[in-house]
Amino acid sequence: MYCLCGCCWALRPRYKRLVDNIFPEDPEDGLVKANMEKLTFFALSAPEKLDRIAAYLSERLTRDLNRHRYGYVCIAMEALEQLLLACHCQSINLLVESFLGTLRLLLEADKPHLHILATNSFVKFANIEEDTPSYHRSYDFLVSRFSEMCHSEHDDPDTQNKIRVSGIRGLQGVVRKTVDNELQVNIWEPRHMEQIVPALLVNLEQHTPNDRSMCPQMKNGSPAEQTEVCFRELLGRAAYGHINNAIRPVLMHLDSHSLWEGRGFAVRCFQIIMYSIQSQHSHLVIQQLLGHLDANSRSPASVRAGIVEVLSEVAVIEATGSVGPTVLEVFNTLLRQLRQSVDYQLTGYYDNAGKHKTTSSEEETLQDAVIRTIGSFANTLPVYQRSEVMLFIMGKIPVPGIYPALGSPNAGFEGSRMIQVMLLKSLLQVSERYESSNLLTALPSSFLEPLLSFTLMEDPEIRLLVLSILTSLIDRRHNVARLSGATASAALDVSSLELKEDRSSRQDILFMRKHAQRLYRHVFLACKEDSSGRSHYQQLFILLAVLSVELANEEVMVDLIRLVLALQELASSNQEPLTPLNRCGVHAVCAAALSVMSQLGPPPPLQQHVAQVIESRRKDAPHLLPENILYGELKVDQEFLFVQSKICEALTASSYSSHCERFNTPYTPQLTDEDRLAKRKSVGDVVSLQMEMDPQSPETPQVPVNQSINQSINQSIKDRGFVEEEERRKRLEVVEMFQTAPFEEIAAHCGSRASLLQSKLDQVFDLIIRPPPSPSGQSPPRSTPLYEMKFPDLCVY
Repeated sequence: MYCLCGCCWALRPRYKRLVDNIFPEDPEDGLVKANMEKLTFFALSAPEKLDRIAAYLSERLTRDLNRHRYGYVCIAMEALEQLLLACHCQSINLLVESFLGTLRLLLEADKPHLHILATNSFVKFANIEEDTPSYHRSYDFLVSRFSEMCHSEHDDPDTQNKIRVSGIRGLQGVVRKTVDNELQVNIWEPRHMEQIVPALLVNLEQHTPNDRSMCPQMKNGSPAEQTEVCFRELLGRAAYGHINNAIRPVLMHLDSHSLWEGRGFAVRCFQIIMYSIQSQHSHLVIQQLLGHLDANSRSPASVRAGIVEVLSEVAVIEATGSVGPTVLEVFNTLLRQLRQSVDYQLTGYYDNAGKHKTTSSEEETLQDAVIRTIGSFANTLPVYQRSEVMLFIMGKIPVPGIYPALGSPNAGFEGSRMIQVMLLKSLLQVSERYESSNLLTALPSSFLEPLLSFTLMEDPEIRLLVLSILTSLIDRRHNVARLSGATASAALDVSSLELKEDRSSRQDILFMRKHAQRLYRHVFLACKEDSSGRSHYQQLFILLAVLSVELANEEVMVDLIRLVLALQELASSNQEPLTPLNRCGVHAVCAAALSVMSQLGPPPPLQQHVAQVIESRRKDAPHLLPENILYGELKVDQEFLFVQSKICEALTASSYSSHCERFNTPYTPQLTDEDRLAKRKSVGDVVSLQMEMDPQSPETPQVPVNQSINQSINQSIKDRGFVEEEERRKRLEVVEMFQTAPFEEIAAHCGSRASLLQSKLDQVFDLIIRPPPSPSGQSPPRSTPLYEMKFPDLCVY
């Protein structure tokens, strides 16, 4: 009976007759719309028949596909699409399984137009919002097939582009259908991401926007454009736990295709990533790149440089987000790469086995990239975190006298010096854009002291970097750029420079009171270095000028003028072993610095005196000016020097008059622990000094005690009035000194008193411990002091 119903059309089920009626006799006529409306109405009236309708449509499509009747195949797919769009009820799941099975048949065929047909149908299905989820759907085949279409290598370029675009749109549809439905397949699993992401990157790599003019067939909707849209949508939907799975295939693809070295594609790829993901997740991308940089520490320098360049570009985009808890991790990783690069540069190999060679130019390119990246990351941080970063970098720099283990044992002193230079360059990158209104926090003692210690090193490059760092941190109003162009001449017009000035704040005054003498001392000592060149003296001038503009009040200005006069005396003295070039350079710094200081507030007579001296030098001694310090013989007459008495006279009857008395005390650098350690005597010197201070030396004649006491009493009675007057005068001198003398003089005086007291105490202790002389003239054996005796364990309780 069933067979008879199948042969007789009138006895067939109604849904089959309705399905048959939608197919015309000529497939070119297309779908019969009136009959399609009847089929749709029947499906909505009897939703339990949907699975049978879909199964029958799939059966007809399979039969037509096998018979190569592709027109009817298109009509069947159109009917399925309309049924899917019309049925927004729970019964849609009855259609989906047959629909996906049909798509599989079309995608398995070897006809490109069928692949495109299946993809278009799936994209329409992906845009449908279903009311109920499905627990048993699988898109594994579609993911793999669409990814394969993205790698199409068809002979016809136009057909190849169409297939690739269809594959990309298919992947986009899979993402849309699955990413928001947790009950369906997890598209973020590594096995899916390792297929989707490389398929997208291949099209993004081969068809860049710059190549569009070279490929006329690539119009709107090209693979590159579709890929970027799909890639952005994929990353934009990624949650916190999915970022790593999406980024890891990107790194693998760039490694396997050697795309780090080109830099362009890798940077563009991560720009898309950073602009697409949510800003609060951006630090996960940085973590992935840092880990990948560590994993490639044994790779060629070009690969490492490419990863670092990408990190630098990522840091710029990161400014809108947050680096998160990886702040110090970022800088620690980058600094570690610097140390490894130094090792590779010195050994000539970038592996421990010594098989893969590298060159100094390649490693220097990497080092420059790392330094720029450190600056880029630091610029994204708030001010307080930049201070922490500077302290962190300073802690990594080998301080003179305390060289930690850096790099490989083969690096040696040269490796430590190179690391010092590169870390100071990194510090300069951070400080150049550091903006802080409070120098007490920008230059704390824990940072300033080790930084200034580098000004005493012999390496001229290190000293120049330190001066640049100090200048950039003190220059809060960005006057360095204006002053740098004025270093070629001493007779400059400060008003034309348009310097930004402001009154010193309370914090600035506290900073100068706390650190001014230390700054002056290191400027003074830096001028005494024989290896200093023209750039050093230019930087010293800029530092003094910035101090004058940023932090100067009457008291600071007077101290700076005293410092300049001390530098002039240093350059004029024959006691210092300075070369003619150094002497000319110091004179040029004095002239340029006083020229700026005299125009920043002091009365006009000071400016007239400075201008007069500069004009005299220009006529008869041009080698003492900044523009000619490399030329000429050393010739310093009195008319070419700035006179202290004239400066004092020029400052009288002004707000500076209360500080003019300080000119009577020449500036002398304050003695510090560094100098004491540097000038520490040898063991032999200490022994000889001890013998000179020994009151029991046999060469010294002994005076009877009674006679000495009587003479002292008589002398004190005789000159009692004179002694009282002398003591009163000394007390007044001490009070006046503590009221008017500069701080460094008071500190030096107190230090000498402390040294004298310590020497007297040493004499007393030596007398107590040393045994009395023997009457026979032979020194008895020295008795062991009580605190040096060793008792048996049983006697100790």
